[in-house]
Amino acid sequence: MTEAHAIAGVPMRWVGPLRISGNVATTETQVPLATYESPLWPSVGRGAKVSRLTEKGIVATLVDERMTRSVLVEAVDAQTALTAARTIEARIDELREVVRGCSRFAQLVGIRHEINANLLFIRFEFTTGDASGHNMATLASDALLAHLLKTVPGISYGSISGNYCTDKKATAINGILGRGKNVVTEILIPRDVVTDVLHTTAAKIVELNIRKNLLGTLLAGGIRSANAHYANMLLAFYLATGQDAANIIEGSQGVVMAEDRDGDLYFACTLPNLIVGTVGNGKGLGFVETNLTRLGCRAEAAPGENARRLAVLAAATVLCGELSLLAAQTNPGELMRAHVQLERDNKTAKVGV
Repeated sequence: MTEAHAIAGVPMRWVGPLRISGNVATTETQVPLATYESPLWPSVGRGAKVSRLTEKGIVATLVDERMTRSVLVEAVDAQTALTAARTIEARIDELREVVRGCSRFAQLVGIRHEINANLLFIRFEFTTGDASGHNMATLASDALLAHLLKTVPGISYGSISGNYCTDKKATAINGILGRGKNVVTEILIPRDVVTDVLHTTAAKIVELNIRKNLLGTLLAGGIRSANAHYANMLLAFYLATGQDAANIIEGSQGVVMAEDRDGDLYFACTLPNLIVGTVGNGKGLGFVETNLTRLGCRAEAAPGENARRLAVLAAATVLCGELSLLAAQTNPGELMRAHVQLERDNKTAKVGV
């Protein structure tokens, strides 16, 4: 194998199974995680064990799905930009036909805009079947932009991408409007499971979530985000399933909620920007094909169903890791002991950190 075609090997393990229910899938399945951070496997595994000790497991609700691409056009002045924006939004049915003419699976579901001086940013929103949709959305936006430049007076080309999408950047607009799959995962954990498996209490986790995830992130200037480490689980899941790993930037935005319900723990993770697909670049690799098949994401189904299943599995995996880490951090020294035990050899561990 030449250097140009070398493949970077990342250690991968299957963890679980996770118990999942909701409006997309009801299943128990293991999930693959590719990571150099070896404590992630048992940590997610502990969260998975908790899911199997509850009646419904992790309830995953797909709230919305859309891939976006924003184009930039230049107008003579702000008034012309506003007139153009209103014209474009009024012609959405016509623009949907333009999209149908260039893609079998892309569908235009929404248009939003922002005007700054004489610049008009147009955010197109699409559904894209089982693809994550980056290229599909760009292809459709390219056709839409060409059509608009021919048919809407007073505007000229600025860019095929105006950064109002927003792709692979943590922004407020993605946190508010969503990009990719918007999934909410919830679990209600009995008091004895919190004590015996997580070695903590609902009250401690609620307090830590408020102080660390909510207040700490606020003080740090986080953008539409309040979580401990969504990115860890997402990256490991993305690498194992052939996703564009850079999408963990917006994917790791999201908010954790925790409530003490008479000693039982209600725990929820909202992920508004899960960008996953079961077809497209990266999916032709042998290990990816094997993993997607094992996850049940190679079924003969209507367009989009396999990608939706993959999204809720990713979101449930995030909840497992988030829950386990927060539980560990309620106990002094537990997090570091786990890292020393799992990541350092005996000689290093004896010397200390």
